Amino acid sequence: MKFGLVGTGYWARVTQAAALASEPAAEFTAVWGRSADKAAALGLQFGVKPYAARAQYADFLDHVDAVAFSVPPDVQAELAATAAAAGRHLLLEKPVATSAAAAGRLAGEVEQTGVSSVVFFTARFDPAVREWLAEVQDAGFLGGWGRWFGSAFSPGSPFASSPWRREKGALWDVGPHALALLTGALGPVTALTADGGAGDLVHLVLHHSQGATSTASLTIGAPERAAHTELSLWGPAGLSPMPALADDPVALYRVALRELVAGAEAGRRSHPCDVRFGAGVVKLLAEAERQIAARRD
Repeated sequence: MKFGLVGTGYWARVTQAAALASEPAAEFTAVWGRSADKAAALGLQFGVKPYAARAQYADFLDHVDAVAFSVPPDVQAELAATAAAAGRHLLLEKPVATSAAAAGRLAGEVEQTGVSSVVFFTARFDPAVREWLAEVQDAGFLGGWGRWFGSAFSPGSPFASSPWRREKGALWDVGPHALALLTGALGPVTALTADGGAGDLVHLVLHHSQGATSTASLTIGAPERAAHTELSLWGPAGLSPMPALADDPVALYRVALRELVAGAEAGRRSHPCDVRFGAGVVKLLAEAERQIAARRD
């Protein structure tokens, strides 16, 4: 399956492009970027054809079967909807958008055109985490907690200059990971309460469909010495901590690539982490953002 990549930044280069170039199920053929110079540089590095600017986006889509995205979520939502309308399968980044309306429009376009979609919620493609999720589902756990403390803006961080992360903070950056994992472990979220702390610190209280409750604390502005990620469940059997996450996102992205290709070739339009699931996560994030803003007012 011929893949094009939308995006030319750090994550696009070290994760998406590296995985596309090394996965036999995908033929990496093209890259599109908003900067012609960056698109040309990435194209040269990986031996693919570069396209740039809106005027070339339709031509880019004409030469691929599927599109992998690595651009800010508001940009992704618009460009992915155009790609879906053109019949291209989608490998999306989280969050799929930064508003429930935009996520809904994208999910609706995917539904209407019948293309396949996968959203790269990183840990959900980790074999060890998947094995753990299979063990804890329906195992009677009563609740859980998670902490995602990152230091994205520390000196030397490749994400320090990311405008959308500075604007939207941890809720939209690591919040999707928290919701995807807690949902996978304890079931769909039926109600949410959110509050904010210093900087971008966010606390979430989640009610799940089977009666469990969970909490998540999120920040990407933590001091480097405080940066860590953890998630644990509790219940009659005791505690069940989530396994440590793999430190090779390229390998996990290749899993997502293979599953998108397999689903598209088999005519399957659903996936546990498809765009409909991604849009549901965005709806929860938007509600949390609304509650936090209301409390601050």
